Parts: sequence; C-alpha cells; structure tokens
Amino acid sequence: MEVKYTYLLINFLTIIFPIALSFDKRVQFYKSWRFIWPGMIITGFVFLFWDVLFTVKGVWFFNNDYIAGIRILQLPLEEILFFLTVPFSCIFIYECLNYYLKWQLPAQVTKWISVTLLLVSLILASAYSHRLYTLVTFTLLYALLGVIQLVFKAKWLGKFYIAYLVSLVPFYIVNGALTSIPIVLYNNQQNMAFRVGTIPFEDHFYSMALLLMNVGFFEYFRTKSGIKS
Repeated sequence: MEVKYTYLLINFLTIIFPIALSFDKRVQFYKSWRFIWPGMIITGFVFLFWDVLFTVKGVWFFNNDYIAGIRILQLPLEEILFFLTVPFSCIFIYECLNYYLKWQLPAQVTKWISVTLLLVSLILASAYSHRLYTLVTFTLLYALLGVIQLVFKAKWLGKFYIAYLVSLVPFYIVNGALTSIPIVLYNNQQNMAFRVGTIPFEDHFYSMALLLMNVGFFEYFRTKSGIKS
C-alpha cells in the first residue's frame, strides 16, 4: 500500500475487527447497530465543527504524505472517517464489557471520579483559556459530564469509565501512530505542550468527551426503544 493511504489503513484496521466480531453469537453487537448511528451522526457534526475550526486556526494540521488527498471542508476524508471508526469500535468495547463483565463501579465511586474530572476540567480550561485546544477540550468535557452526572444521573456512567480505561489500549496504538509517523501535527501554542509519548495530553480528554457523547446517545436511543442496557 502506498504511504499516502496510511491514515486510511489506520481507519480500516480500527473498525474491521469490531465489525467482524459484531456477529459473535454471544454479544450479538450487530443487533445494537441501529442505536449507534443517530448519536454518531449528531456527535460527528459537533466534533467535525471543532475539527474544521481547529484546522483553520492552526491547532493541528495534516501531513499530505500520508493522506489520499480527498478533502471536505478542509478536512481529509480520513479525518472524517475517524469520527465514525473510533466511536463505533469503542462502543463495541463498551458492549463487550457489559456482556462479559457483570460489574460496574459503585455509584459513589463513579460520582467521585466525575466530580474530580469536573474540577480538573474547570481548572485547566480556566488556566489555559488562551490555548484553543485546551480550552475547548476541557470546557466540552465539563459540560458533558455536568449534564450526564449531575442532571441525568446516568446509571451507565460507571460502566463507561471502565470501558474508557480499556479503550486507552487501542487509543495509544491509534493516536500513537497518528502522532509519531506523524500524520497529524499539533501546534504547541494551542495546547499545554505536554505529551504522553508523542500524544498531546489533551487528546486523552478529547477522546473521553467524544466517547462520552457517543455512548450517551447510544444509551438514550436504546432506552427509548424499550431495551435495557
């Protein structure tokens, strides 16, 4: 495969196994697909808006050597696909853990984690209000967690935190590849300039916000249909 298709290949490898394993007779993830798409579309529009803005403002940019060259609203096609392949794969992880792990964090522990994340998000968004990526990432996470934990008091949040920890394994593989090759390059003037390996610190929480919003809509549409999580 030519080098310019590298990002496309990463997207393909991210989603191929979750799709193939969706038909496992135990988890039967394919039966839940219809609950994923509405939330993924809504979430995709929100995050793609920021993605376009970040690209225009120079928060990050893309290495033309590793992308096919098809762009929509200044974004590479592969970047748009990223907001489909990654959430789909992470919801697959979430559902597999729901099936095989008959346990979740106690409500008090979940609330403690949420409150801690809310405080950290508020502090960092305030301290780095002049850095666009940091500001948007932690403001968005603060808003999402505030609504889900404090307003809706979502019972699935404890399961989400466990799934998020597990999702960090593929996160480090995928984002590690994107930032080390590099396919996506970050402007340190727009972030905290602190990295875990080659991955900006904010990426961990940007990913959490992306997955939290997707799982939230997934649970909403599933519950609305009368199916319990």
